[in-house]
Amino acid sequence: MSLKFITKEIHAYLDYPVAIALMVMPFVLGLGETAPLAFWLSFVTGIAAFLLTVLTDHHLGVFRVLSYQLHLTVDFLVGVTFATAPFVLGFTGLEAAYYWVLGAMVLLVVGLHKTEDTLQAA
Repeated sequence: MSLKFITKEIHAYLDYPVAIALMVMPFVLGLGETAPLAFWLSFVTGIAAFLLTVLTDHHLGVFRVLSYQLHLTVDFLVGVTFATAPFVLGFTGLEAAYYWVLGAMVLLVVGLHKTEDTLQAA
């Protein structure tokens, strides 16, 4: 039995709220007081995530010009970037915790992705 349960459809439903949260949470949490880049990294990534979702070939994509596999690859890279940002960019306190938690969550979602091959075999 595989623990991978996040399908393409579930992932698509997660994408828009996560993108919006990445844009809103820096304001809510007051990110950027000690490291302005902590604010902008989240905000700009949120905009990029929204655009990526709009352009992805899944049922909630609007233009569907980018493959879902490319989308997953970008998500993985974002997870790695967020997880390492506090070390590389010197974030501390709440800002470091924010990126560590987000990085872990993104990597978890990508890691729990159920491939189309797995879906067909089930």
